[in-house]
Amino acid sequence: MLAMTKQETELYARDGYIIRRGLLSVAEVEDFRDHARKQLEAENKSGAVMAKGDKEGKTTLLKMWTKAEDDKYGLLARDERMVDLAEAAVGKPIYLYSHKMTMKQPNEGGAWEWHQDFGYWYNYGCLAPEMMSIYVALDKATRENGCLQVLKGTHKLGRLNHIRENDQTNVEQEHLDAALKRFEHIYVEMEAGDALIFDGNLLHRSDANRSDTYRWGYICSYNAVENAPFKKVRDYGNFDEMHKVPAGSFRKAS
Repeated sequence: MLAMTKQETELYARDGYIIRRGLLSVAEVEDFRDHARKQLEAENKSGAVMAKGDKEGKTTLLKMWTKAEDDKYGLLARDERMVDLAEAAVGKPIYLYSHKMTMKQPNEGGAWEWHQDFGYWYNYGCLAPEMMSIYVALDKATRENGCLQVLKGTHKLGRLNHIRENDQTNVEQEHLDAALKRFEHIYVEMEAGDALIFDGNLLHRSDANRSDTYRWGYICSYNAVENAPFKKVRDYGNFDEMHKVPAGSFRKAS
């Protein structure tokens, strides 16, 4: 079975993203989310989780891993369903660039401003935009709790200039204003287990979580092997051979 259908391939090329409903089963989501919630909320109490602020002073919790270990996080990042989708999107042999958890706590999680991921990956030594991400919703994502938003087709603009504001790297306002007028603005509402597969140059953002529900998501980013950074700027993202594992292997990890 092909990782992407012919229609999905065409939509990805046209829009810069596709949604794969139910990539993870209900049981898989519960296994992964319950483990992550218990571990990462405990780590947050001990100060081992990053907090990224927005313009209002709200914060999103962030946990990033530099390697894909044989734990639940590393095994899901190397799950054959994820890897095959990423390779279909990039069209070349890939490796895991980074993986992280974004945690928008009830009534607290902050906003992420409009940006392209390649807007800063380029500065980390990646020459080509042969990069993409898969966002797996671990909770129901709605407009009220700060679901992802995209500007459909903006991956075709190429890399736009970005600036550092607060704790975030955002696209420059002048070009953003023009893009907002020209491209369709989509709120990507998702059920737990759904996945958004999107291009590294797709403009995207999310609002603050103004609900009493959690909005957690696990994000794996992948890069073409031949596009590995030519310099080491971060502890993550540098080429490390990836070993794909069978679907659902993460459930066996403690």
